Amino acid sequence: MGYPVVTAASTILAHAPGLVRYGSRPLRDIKADPSLLGQIGARLRSYEDAVAYAPNQAYIGNIAPEDLWGLPRPWFNAADGMSSSSGPFGDIIAEPELLSFMRLCDGARLVALDGSVLGRGAEGLLGRGLATTVEFDRLEPATADAVHQPIGTGEAIPLSLDDEIVGSISRGHEEDEALTANVLLENLACKATAVLALRRLLSSVEARLDPSEIEFVISGSEEAVGDRYQRGGGSLSKAIAESAGLTRVTGFDLKAFCASTLYAMFNAAAMIHAGVFSRVVVVAGGSLAKLGMKHRAHLAKEMPVLEDVLAGLAILVEDADADGPRIRLDTLGFHAVDTGSSQQAILEALVSRPLEKAGYGMTDVDRYATEMHNPEVTEPAGSGDVPAGNYRLIAALGVMRGEVPRDGLDEFQATHGMPGFAPTQGHIASAVCYMPHALRALRSGDMSRVLFMAKGSLFLGRMTGLSDGVSFLVEA
Repeated sequence: MGYPVVTAASTILAHAPGLVRYGSRPLRDIKADPSLLGQIGARLRSYEDAVAYAPNQAYIGNIAPEDLWGLPRPWFNAADGMSSSSGPFGDIIAEPELLSFMRLCDGARLVALDGSVLGRGAEGLLGRGLATTVEFDRLEPATADAVHQPIGTGEAIPLSLDDEIVGSISRGHEEDEALTANVLLENLACKATAVLALRRLLSSVEARLDPSEIEFVISGSEEAVGDRYQRGGGSLSKAIAESAGLTRVTGFDLKAFCASTLYAMFNAAAMIHAGVFSRVVVVAGGSLAKLGMKHRAHLAKEMPVLEDVLAGLAILVEDADADGPRIRLDTLGFHAVDTGSSQQAILEALVSRPLEKAGYGMTDVDRYATEMHNPEVTEPAGSGDVPAGNYRLIAALGVMRGEVPRDGLDEFQATHGMPGFAPTQGHIASAVCYMPHALRALRSGDMSRVLFMAKGSLFLGRMTGLSDGVSFLVEA
């Protein structure tokens, strides 16, 4: 019995400058210093600048991540005005489209949105084939009173576009802290971006596959939907599937911090390999909480606030009879409880052991996909170039194993690595953002195998001091 294969992958970026103020860090900082709201606003990018930004172009597939090495830094000063908002993997949508689609996905009718914004959003989404006129015909524009609900009451928070209040989102229950307007805004933004990515994926396979043939959806998104009695008990996966038009599926959410999407991938493959399902979709929506996370460093460097986009992704996994690179379930690598926290131990668990299972050396892997955070976002905040650091550690492991020459660290990164290109949406930056690129390269014969590796910070939940991690090979 052959291993399951990846047959399609789609991406979405939603430009959301008006929502940056609701990122976890900006929300706290603005509360302590209200003048920051204006400072952040002055450094937010236009939609055109966000589209022209080379890492965003890499995310939707118009350029390869490796192309970034040949572009001058800073990339935000080397924008290409001829860049397209649509690419082979997906789209970069504007904020009116995002707000309108959030209203479309709002089954609880908590979002109020001005009619002019709905009209602009509908026009853009219809033009991209991501929505239908029937859907928008059902929506009623909000009244002026609903748009301009009193700010600061705790009942609703404003939604802005170009510094103008154009809508609001209300809380879902007057006493439930898990259903405040801020929490629901995070959940709805996540749902909307995941649905957009899933709709893009469905359109890419519709010639050969009816949506009713998809049987299960796994959401690897970071948000935990629930209420005061069960804060993470809800299923974004079914909510996403419903809004994407997949009426004959079921699904569940999988939570593992930044490693969640890779756990979702091998769970999808394992269910198919076991014969439970034939087709499973893995989806992930954007994390609103991480918008503007490093805004203080960006302001201090007098650079744009680059964390202004929400990322979404959808991946279709099918049984071995389909055409695509296979997920080598016999090469799974895990960070076990006894692995420890040293970098060497983690990399041995996630890199060398999976390769040993397959009988490969470290240089037999064409690309290592790991934490692909855009360094232009992280370096100003003192976090360094995360992908470059990981590649040097992987190369150092190769030196210890006698597979990489001592003077070959830079060559290893250039040959087997890539620049970071993903927004700081951890569960998407951690490896799966490279899946569409890997799928294209493995299908064309440009590559033979890619190792996907993600790490998770379980200690953030204060229940353990452990880290986490998972890895596997995808092979042509």
